[in-house]
Amino acid sequence: MNGLAPYTEYLENQISSLNQAYEPSNLFDPLRYFLSLGGKRMRPILTLMSGEIFNIPKEESIHAALCIELFHNFSLIHDDIMDEAPVRRGKPTVHTKWNSSVAILSGDVLFVEAYQQLKNYPDKRFPLLLKRFNETAIEVCQGQQLDMDFENLPDVSESRYIEMIRLKTSVLLGCALEFGAILGNQNEETRRNLYEFGVSLGIAFQIQDDILDLYGDPELFGKQVGGDILSNKKTLLFLKAKEIAKRTNDSRFNDLVQMPPTNDKIEFAKILFENLGAKKASLQAMNDYYDHAIGNLDQLESNGLQTGTLRSIAQFLITRKL
Repeated sequence: MNGLAPYTEYLENQISSLNQAYEPSNLFDPLRYFLSLGGKRMRPILTLMSGEIFNIPKEESIHAALCIELFHNFSLIHDDIMDEAPVRRGKPTVHTKWNSSVAILSGDVLFVEAYQQLKNYPDKRFPLLLKRFNETAIEVCQGQQLDMDFENLPDVSESRYIEMIRLKTSVLLGCALEFGAILGNQNEETRRNLYEFGVSLGIAFQIQDDILDLYGDPELFGKQVGGDILSNKKTLLFLKAKEIAKRTNDSRFNDLVQMPPTNDKIEFAKILFENLGAKKASLQAMNDYYDHAIGNLDQLESNGLQTGTLRSIAQFLITRKL
């Protein structure tokens, strides 16, 4: 999406200017390293875009955007430790390049730096920004814990899975968007519509990610497909296949679960999930959440707001190739 380039360039310049002179180096070098790895910067971009709807210049909304981005990177550093992940964005993770103790401390600094950004709004907007951010930070941690819990549970319901991804992934998108409305001194209804747009879009995006993990083109998706299947991860696609197989007494799902983690298992899953209708059902769920997100934008436009940039970015996010 070419329209994102100015936002990305502006954000990269702002991020690169953070923490340049701080010591000790073993504390700040890791976070500078991690922030330099880039990424789509989608969450802070949403804050900048949301602010623009209410005529808030990027020079004013940048602090709220950086708050979102610094918190997001804090959560990634800690997630990598918990997952024992060796690579992030094609580079060694912080705990791999240094060690877990350094990674924990550096991540903690990013968390505090996120709060520091909000001090740039010393007016009536500050309590609302702080309240939303605090609620979101706790919810993201709740989502991460649920995700870890699910690994050891024999059964996870679809509703519990949706709640997990809402907390772990989607509420931060909602927070990013509501920040723009708070900066624009908008009423509760407008703030809620932007927040719910972000949450529903985030859920749709994660469901799409589940599907792409199995059916995506690895060249376009950016990683090898089938990782979720190899580990029997309880994604929505997996859960829908399990539910349909149970209802129809189809033993092939249990056969899949018992298969060793090979390419044969991935190919078997692709065919099985198509045959069971799990892929179709997951795509429908994705589209339902996307439609709900667009409905929130429709409500905003009915109140006289221009949301064209958010519509464009929603379409961009949800049209990755299967």
